[in-house]
Amino acid sequence: MANSLQSAKRARQSAKRQDINKMRKSRIRTYLRRVEEAIASGDQDRARDALRDAQPELMRGVTKGLFHKNTAARKMSRLSARIKAMGAVPA
Repeated sequence: MANSLQSAKRARQSAKRQDINKMRKSRIRTYLRRVEEAIASGDQDRARDALRDAQPELMRGVTKGLFHKNTAARKMSRLSARIKAMGAVPA
């Protein structure tokens, strides 16, 4: 329990921020899941479009402090490599 007005306000702000961050993170995971599903289906065009939609959401998560920028870059790099590999002819 908060003992002062300032700590009570900080607790309210923290709870509000936690809800907002939870929504943002869930939204980003949804976009990434759409990319994964498109990759699993084998449709390269749909996967490329899904990745194009997911990128701004992921980068917004970086600017809002949900992810480190290298984490977002790593996710984008790995997904784009998997999509690119879908078009490669197996040897």
